[in-house]
Amino acid sequence: MDKIDNEIMIPEEVIMSKIYFIRGQKVMIDRDLAAFYGVETKALKQAVKRNIERFPDDFMFEMTKEEFEIWRSQFVTSKSDIMGLRYAPFCFTNIGVPQLSTVLKSKKAIMINLQIMRVFNKMMLMLATHNEIFQKLEQLQRNDMEQDKKIMLIFEYLKQFEENRQRESDQAERKKIGFKRDTE
Repeated sequence: MDKIDNEIMIPEEVIMSKIYFIRGQKVMIDRDLAAFYGVETKALKQAVKRNIERFPDDFMFEMTKEEFEIWRSQFVTSKSDIMGLRYAPFCFTNIGVPQLSTVLKSKKAIMINLQIMRVFNKMMLMLATHNEIFQKLEQLQRNDMEQDKKIMLIFEYLKQFEENRQRESDQAERKKIGFKRDTE
């Protein structure tokens, strides 16, 4: 890695903090990507609009007004931040972000895209690992529920056994009534 590459590097945590969950997908917003690439959001949007055929719906979508209002309300913003939030942003999916390097041809854009793709990939691997853990926990919970049922059944049998023993004991202690024969 040369000196230029080191200057371009953005911490993974910063990239991860700019990944949002919208419409059931992990996406990055145009203004965050523009800041990473060192271009204005307006320039990024214009480049995408000029090459819109490269960005089908599964690569990029524009937030609806409702989504935009909800998303914007989740952030405490200063007046200067609000200036950049006048229009609904473009949302780029994990396959749309790399496509940006085809319309933003700078070395910085390519390096940032590679880094973002690596972060998306790490997130997918983490998610897969978490899914395996969740499945194992679910299996343990099912096994635990089965064991609980078996233990409850044992307690029910013990309760019935105790009730039967109590009845027999009550019968044995009961005073006998009726005709008594003297047998000597």
